[in-house]
Formats: sequence, structure tokens, C-alpha cells
Amino acid sequence: MKRTAFFISDGTGITAEALGQSLLAQFETITFDKLTRPYIDSIEKARAMVQQINLAAEKDGGRPIIFDTVVNQEIRDILAESSGFMIDIFSTYLAPLEQELTSHSSYSVGKSHSISHNANYMERIDAVNFALDNDDGARTHYYDKADLILVGVSRCGKTPTCLYMAMQYGIRAANYPLTEEDMERLQLPAALKSHKDKLFGLTIDPDRLTAIRNERKPNSRYASYAQCEFEVRQVENLFRRENIPHINSTHFSVEEISAKILVEKGVERRLK
Repeated sequence: MKRTAFFISDGTGITAEALGQSLLAQFETITFDKLTRPYIDSIEKARAMVQQINLAAEKDGGRPIIFDTVVNQEIRDILAESSGFMIDIFSTYLAPLEQELTSHSSYSVGKSHSISHNANYMERIDAVNFALDNDDGARTHYYDKADLILVGVSRCGKTPTCLYMAMQYGIRAANYPLTEEDMERLQLPAALKSHKDKLFGLTIDPDRLTAIRNERKPNSRYASYAQCEFEVRQVENLFRRENIPHINSTHFSVEEISAKILVEKGVERRLK
């Protein structure tokens, strides 16, 4: 079974897409063709959008699902003329909130993702810069400013996890790849010893690591199963010996990995 889902907004579409994706993920037996349509902020764009929705309905033989965060009522009225099933995310949640708080919402475009929240925006930018500057063990003398330091073998997901936590939560995360030399010494590198309380380990299934490394350096010793299995085994032994909390990243998304790390380490998210 296949249905089309539209995430429509007169702003970035981030809110509509994030919540819509989460809700659609609960319907595993249905295949969704997901289309994000941001900045639908004029009558002309709304009418063109209606044509897209109606074409999708005709092609699928069923009503497209529409998640929208459109503020302008005139634009919403035009979209409502389409053959789609509309879910107004803002009104669904704002109406009961207004009643509970006995206050009217501002109901304005782009409120949740604009740079008007300047402190949040700068926290996010600073955190991303920190993650990039302290990626892959490039620098270690700024670790005193880190909220977290991810450690693990090369290509186990440290960099994308650090960047996600920076962009989403304003967390200053560095990462340090444990090398074969580190494993042979059977102890933490000197640069990490004084920051042990900030360490969190990522591990990965050897066969998955082999596949990832083969995309980067095919048919190399670095990408061989034997090398990957050795590194993963040694690093996991190190984590256990040093009592470093860790998770296997193989079957988790970067969002799930980040959430698990922050909960286990008790790190507060900077963005409010």
C-alpha cells in the first residue's frame, strides 16, 4: 500500500516534517512518498500546491496526508479545497494550550526555527564550530571546554553524532578515534585520562564497520574484517576495563544514539 504525504509550511517546514515523520513511522505496513514543501506563503503558491496534491491523489487512488504548519488562514482555506487529508499541527496543540494557559498564542511564521532566539542560535553555532575544531582528535587542548568526548574506532559514527548534538542541542562534543597504537598499549591515551568523566564510547559490529570502511578504502587492511574485529574487540575491552559507558551504534540512528548518550551521561541540553 502506498500513500503520498506532504509536509507543508509557510516557513521552513522543519516542524511539520519532524512531527509528521514521527507519526508516519508508526504505520510500518504503508509506504509513504514524503514531500516537503516549505515557504508556501502566497495565494499563487497555495493554488499550485493544490494541483500537486490532487495529482498525487489521482496517482495513488487515495487521499494524500497533509501535515501543515501554515499560519495564514486564507492560504489554509485554499489548501483545504484539495483532495488531501489535512492535519493542522499548530491548531491541534495550540488550542488546548491556549485554554490551559488562558492566553492567546502569537501564532506567527517561523517562530520555532528563526534566529530571533539569538542566544539559542549562537549556542548552536558555537557548538558546531567546537565539534568541527575538535573532530577526529585533531586538537585535545580544548577538552576542558567540552561537554562530552566521544571515543571509539575510526568510522563508528562519532563525527555525525557530535555534529547532531551540536546542531540540535547546543552540546559541545569532541571526538577522539582510538588507534591501533592505543590498543596495543592497553590504556587510555594521555590526552583523555584527565577528562575521563566526559568520555562516552561508541562501538559497532565488525561486519558493519568493514562495509563502511570498504566504501572509503576498498580492499585495504584498514577495511578488512580481521582488522575491524580486532579493533572493536580491543576497544570494547578498554571500555569495560576503564568503566567507560558505551553503546553499540550499529542499529541506532544518530538521533537515537545522541538521546541515549545525553540520558546516560546526564548532560543538560543547552538550548532552551
